[in-house]
Amino acid sequence: MRSSLCLALALAVGSVAAITAFDAPAQTTKAVRATAEASMVLTGTIDVATDGSVSNLVLDQRERLTPTIAGFVDGTIRSWRFEPTVQDGRAVSVTAPIRVRLLGKPAADGTMEVRMTGVNFNVYSDKDTDTVTRREMGPPSYPQQAFRNGVQGEVVLLIRVDRNGNAADVATEQVNLGVVGPERSMRQMRDLFANASTAAARKWTFAPPTTGKDKDAAEWTVRTVVSYTMSDGPGVQPTPYGVWKPFIPGPRQPAPWRQQDVAQEGSDLLPAGGVYMVDGANRGLRLLTALAKD
Repeated sequence: MRSSLCLALALAVGSVAAITAFDAPAQTTKAVRATAEASMVLTGTIDVATDGSVSNLVLDQRERLTPTIAGFVDGTIRSWRFEPTVQDGRAVSVTAPIRVRLLGKPAADGTMEVRMTGVNFNVYSDKDTDTVTRREMGPPSYPQQAFRNGVQGEVVLLIRVDRNGNAADVATEQVNLGVVGPERSMRQMRDLFANASTAAARKWTFAPPTTGKDKDAAEWTVRTVVSYTMSDGPGVQPTPYGVWKPFIPGPRQPAPWRQQDVAQEGSDLLPAGGVYMVDGANRGLRLLTALAKD
């Protein structure tokens, strides 16, 4: 399946927000800007029938979406197939939350190619005793240099949780930025966000699972997302739902304590504030249809 669509939308590459407080060769910024994409994250609810087909889709705030975007998302998702959900030996229908990421990249002819590149069905509950949950998770500080420059970002963390519920180790899996600038400056911004996030995460505490098949594990690896956004600042306002915003995905790094990579589809779409176990029992919907990748 190719989840892409060419739209005649006016999205100039030059309209993407830029880091301006750093001195670097112009061609470096231009090279990075050429890779810039725009992101739109949409949410809703999906119903999956007993045979794994999609029986219904409800998009949140559909009235804010253009008919073309809404039609593209509808058509793509309704063609999906899932592994049937089995309970007590029989297939059952399931209703689940859904988050999808659309990426748009301007083309030379003035159109924009739109692709669906990520999907997530996770839901978090502090009352779930089969998985690691949060106890104390104090928010990290906003790096002053990033704040002064109006830089927003999102950090995906991997945390090794010990039997006492402490953060035994923390790794930055990925840092995504909402600005374009020289690669050296963007690396600096990613480092600022990563360092602030990991410093806070090392102090976090968690509740280990007390029921289920994972309760006796020696340790657990969990994933969480830290979002750095500002409601005011140097020309920055929150991006309304259904509106494109700049998106520069950072390189993804594995956790050093893992022998195997733990990359998961839609890991940067996890609902904010939750803690999600990387290992353990398979929870939620399992999509069989592959998302197209360029």
